[in-house]
Amino acid sequence: MPDATIRVRRVYDEPGPGDGARVLVDRVWPRGLTREGARLDAWLTDVAPSTELRKWYGHDPSKFAEFRLRYRSELDEAPARQALNRLRELVRDQPLTLLTATRDVEHSQAAVLAEVLGATG
Repeated sequence: MPDATIRVRRVYDEPGPGDGARVLVDRVWPRGLTREGARLDAWLTDVAPSTELRKWYGHDPSKFAEFRLRYRSELDEAPARQALNRLRELVRDQPLTLLTATRDVEHSQAAVLAEVLGATG
């Protein structure tokens, strides 16, 4: 997917004109946000890290390298693999914006997903 446009943004950010498909990739619904306010095309909970992995990680940047390895391993398992394939289908036809509630998007599962999907930056 060399021509794919994949962005990683906070779900609380206003949608941009180049967002394309807006997909929330968190397992838990973001606090203080209504379904209408999120303006999503999809919410793929199955592609999010397991609750166990998410709690272990705790968004601690010092654990990110290990988190990335463990999370990528989880993505090889069904139903995460099926949800990942859905993201691949979406990005074939349009830009894709992966959304997360975390403040540190650079150290989030959305950033790992962008890598997996072939984003270059």
